[in-house]
Amino acid sequence: MAAAAVAAMAVAVAGCSVEPGSEPAWTGATGDDGNAAPRASAAPAPADAASAAPATRSPAPSRSPSPSASSGETASPSPAPAKVLWKPGDEGRDVRELQARLRQIAWLFQGPTGVYDKATEKAVEGFQDKRGLPRTGRMDSVSWQRLLDMTVEPGQWDLFLMGGQEPGLPDARCLKGRVLCVDKTTRTLRWMVDGKTVSHMAVRFGSVATPTREGEFTVYWKSRHHVSTLYDSPMPYAMFFSGGQAVHYSPDFAARGYAGASHGCVNVRDERLIAQLFAAVREGDKVVVHR
Repeated sequence: MAAAAVAAMAVAVAGCSVEPGSEPAWTGATGDDGNAAPRASAAPAPADAASAAPATRSPAPSRSPSPSASSGETASPSPAPAKVLWKPGDEGRDVRELQARLRQIAWLFQGPTGVYDKATEKAVEGFQDKRGLPRTGRMDSVSWQRLLDMTVEPGQWDLFLMGGQEPGLPDARCLKGRVLCVDKTTRTLRWMVDGKTVSHMAVRFGSVATPTREGEFTVYWKSRHHVSTLYDSPMPYAMFFSGGQAVHYSPDFAARGYAGASHGCVNVRDERLIAQLFAAVREGDKVVVHR
């Protein structure tokens, strides 16, 4: 009886495991004329793939099948890359919110502009890098969810800290003649002539202790290089309308936005716009301050 030959066979098995991503963490003045300081939802983060030990190869040139393939199962696909929500060059209200939230956790120090600029890109890169996320400088769905977990929803004047808001409808008293139409609700000033808006700009007002007066007035004095005798501070392009209260340029407003307040004056932060306004306004023109 011939001896039976016994053949030995080795089978290699390849394995793959998926671990969940990192858990999100949570963190939470005086002006130029003596200003007193007043003081959405994204997809969940995809899992990170972690490689297991490499498979053992047999001497044969072909690879042994994986357990899932040999059993007829389909291997799980790799996680899709995170969706890019906003990127450099984008503009709008959502970009303002992104900037306001980055500002809350000190990754961005300038006020929101609504434009995804270089400073915003660098802030996003730093935020991503600190949390072990892909450092792209683009705000994707995973990075956004992490930022949402660490911040609170910004308010209206957090979004428009440095101005940029649109004016509301003008008061009826502004529709005739030459009028500086000042709206406390939208924090804007319209320069209007015979019912038409020539220009508009962001403005800020006095604090609770020193409010800007409301009502109808006239420009009684213009002073291009005015300096406050009360507070010893510059008030360029001053157009006085009620006692010591005037519409004027404010370097403090330009630097800090609505983080500060005046002592009753109507501050303008855009020097180019107020220079044009100062040149156009005449003594005797009407001023309407309303809500």
